[in-house]
Amino acid sequence: MARRRLAVNDLTPTNTVWTPDGEQPVETSGLPSEDTLIEAIATVFDPEIPVNIYELGLIYAVEIDDAGGVKVEMTLTAPACPSAQELPEQVQNAVLTVPGVTSCHVETVWDPPWDPSRMTEEARLQLNMF
Repeated sequence: MARRRLAVNDLTPTNTVWTPDGEQPVETSGLPSEDTLIEAIATVFDPEIPVNIYELGLIYAVEIDDAGGVKVEMTLTAPACPSAQELPEQVQNAVLTVPGVTSCHVETVWDPPWDPSRMTEEARLQLNMF
C-alpha cells in the first residue's frame, strides 16, 4: 500500500484550485489534506505548557496511505515527560476524528531530540520566549 509523506513544516497544500476567495486546497481521492490532519493534531495540548503540540514542534512527520491509514512520528519535550503515555493517545484520538482516516498509529521518536528551537514563532510569543 502506497504511503505519502507529508512535510509537517510546509503548510502550503500541493493541490489547490482557484476560487473567488483565493486558492483553496483540493481534497483528492477522499483522503484528508495535510492541513486537516495538522488542524486535528493542533487540538492536543501539552498539559504542562499552554501551547498545542504542533506549535511546540513535537510532530516530526505525518504519513497517510491510500486506504486512509495515518502514521504520526512525534517526540516529547523530555524522555521522562509525565505525559509520555497520554499525549500519543490524544494525538491518535484527534487524528481518528478526521473524515477519511481509517486508522492511526503514533510512534514516539527521540531522534532528533526536541529543543526549544523547534517551536513556532507563535509558541515562543505565547511563552514569552523571544
